[in-house]
Amino acid sequence: MLKALFSQGMAEWGTACLVFVSGAMAGRLLATGMNEVQALGALMAVLASMTAAVAVRIWPAPEQSPVRIERDDDPR
Repeated sequence: MLKALFSQGMAEWGTACLVFVSGAMAGRLLATGMNEVQALGALMAVLASMTAAVAVRIWPAPEQSPVRIERDDDPR
């Protein structure tokens, strides 16, 4: 169960939802009236969620290296 929860696909969907929700909340609150400092904070929250979404998608996967096991009875 936890393997599916912490998978790459769930990370991508989670960060996409984070971008959508933070953008929607920032837009709604900007429309109702914010001062400049609050608007800058909302903009930074949206940019941070976008950065997280991009990082999840382009972060390199760990490289798989072939493992060779040496055995005592190996004729080589």
